[in-house]
Amino acid sequence: MKEPTFFLVDKKVLPKVYSKVVEAKQYIMNSEAASTSEAARMAGISRSVFYKYKDSVYPYQPEATNRILTIQAVLYDRPGVLMSLVSEFYGAGANILTINQNIPVSGKAMVSISARINNMMGTVDELLALLKNVDGVCSIDNITDQ
Repeated sequence: MKEPTFFLVDKKVLPKVYSKVVEAKQYIMNSEAASTSEAARMAGISRSVFYKYKDSVYPYQPEATNRILTIQAVLYDRPGVLMSLVSEFYGAGANILTINQNIPVSGKAMVSISARINNMMGTVDELLALLKNVDGVCSIDNITDQ
């Protein structure tokens, strides 16, 4: 499968339909529309146009291109360990994007967490030190270049 190619294009030169698709997606995300049909109608496009472009058109968000940290951790299978780890991200001002946890094997579970860290207080090394000190964490590895 070929990797997609992306372009950053000023919306003034694009057909209006692309802006309308983004508008419809905003109605859904902000709970202003109860369904995709309603969102498409509110934006002034057909449902088929919405479905044709919905997975290909996104607004440019400069903050989304900023720093993302992904860690991989091994945690003991005990209540509250993952929550304590997530709380450290929150306390540092990082915005968690994804959490993936495997089923525990031999009392330990592998977890990966990705977080946007552009508004984080402190450095990545300081956050990693806090994460390593969470009770129930066996290991933490930074798997990004941050």
